[in-house]
Amino acid sequence: MIEIPARRGKATRLAGGQSVRVVNTYGQQVVDTWAFNAADMTEFMSMEHTRIFISRIIPKPGDPLVTNHRRAILTLTEDTSGGIHDTLVAACDRWRYELLGAVGYHDNCTDNLAAGLGELGLAPPETPSPLNLFMNIPVIDGNAIDVLPPVSTPGSYVTLRAEMDCIVAFSACPQDMVPINGAAMSPTAAHFEIIG
Repeated sequence: MIEIPARRGKATRLAGGQSVRVVNTYGQQVVDTWAFNAADMTEFMSMEHTRIFISRIIPKPGDPLVTNHRRAILTLTEDTSGGIHDTLVAACDRWRYELLGAVGYHDNCTDNLAAGLGELGLAPPETPSPLNLFMNIPVIDGNAIDVLPPVSTPGSYVTLRAEMDCIVAFSACPQDMVPINGAAMSPTAAHFEIIG
């Protein structure tokens, strides 16, 4: 198991056919997730392309997650977390925390993506909208959205299979100003393991 430290990012390479299991170690931690084509990082997993491809806003086991070229890059194969994830909300960034009233620098998923890829000697071409694993953003009356604590439990997980050689990146979201990471608003570590 590889730790995604609380409030930090981590990235790894996956060969086509390998899987990565993302574990919500303590149960209430959102994990922003990205994937990039290893041969051309300007092709990346795209939530806006995936939503129309699967005709829903939350993927379920068996669903492909497609790139901005509309090709499958990952497939969701297992989910023991309650099946609630978010594909609507952008990664948090310095401006999000400024709007929430943070003073000075605040850890954020946008910087965590860059740091995680930086450990591999890579840089993101941009910050795509992530697959926010375990994040609970219900749509109310077909229009409004809310921010609720995750429904995932300690040790629950999601498994994603690589459909091409890719780089996957994760951020243990540092949000501590709204209850995205549970009512305690205290970010924790998560873990992942590569299978196959």
